[in-house]
Amino acid sequence: MTKLNPGERIDQLLSQDIQIIQSSEVFSFSLDAVLLAYFASIPKRGTIVDFCAGNGAIGLFMRPRTHATITGVELQEKLYNMAKRSIELNQFNDSMTMIHADIKNITQFIKPDSVDFITCNPPYFKEAPNSKKNPNPYLAIARHEIHLGIDDVFQQASKLLKMNGKIAMVHRPDRLIDILHSMEKNRIAPKRIQFVYPKTNKEANTLLIEGIKDGKTDGLRILPPLYVYGEDNEYLPEIKEMLHGTS
Repeated sequence: MTKLNPGERIDQLLSQDIQIIQSSEVFSFSLDAVLLAYFASIPKRGTIVDFCAGNGAIGLFMRPRTHATITGVELQEKLYNMAKRSIELNQFNDSMTMIHADIKNITQFIKPDSVDFITCNPPYFKEAPNSKKNPNPYLAIARHEIHLGIDDVFQQASKLLKMNGKIAMVHRPDRLIDILHSMEKNRIAPKRIQFVYPKTNKEANTLLIEGIKDGKTDGLRILPPLYVYGEDNEYLPEIKEMLHGTS
């Protein structure tokens, strides 16, 4: 029986029959994690690393779709421990592990040029001295670039990935230029981009992007837009399929 700490609960992603330990005290997974797990063109075998793993949501959601080994990397000890217990809860210990570490030091734990695929749901907001942050330190670290910026992600990803290895990221559309600039600096060629919109008459609020290490700079594909809600404020069929396994 998996032990729950005070304030924790078990939630379920019905489409994959995955259980995950969550807590209102720390950053819980959102639709962004589900979107990234489905967008990423993950390999059937090999090695996958999930940067900024949090409570392990993205790795858990990818697990039923691959025979690759999945390693999550998380800085915050509380989230790391929740992820470890969620892996045990789903009986994925044979194929999933967690590392409690700062991504900027990741080559101390994972050999360079050894990884086939990386996923990352990083902090979205730039760190500035006068920026307003959540008073909850767990949420502040998860949402603001206090410990990790876009350049840090792509620098470390470039070190870990094999030639032609890939990285997929979910972020905000207003950071697209920063992301493309960092990818170029770190020898990662963007190959797939998809914008996610809350509704058909709204601006995009989510960006999904995938790149390949040492890939050719041509061949970028812009995928069809993905809409989340219909006019009735209910999830559209494609989103329902991701979340519930039924449209």
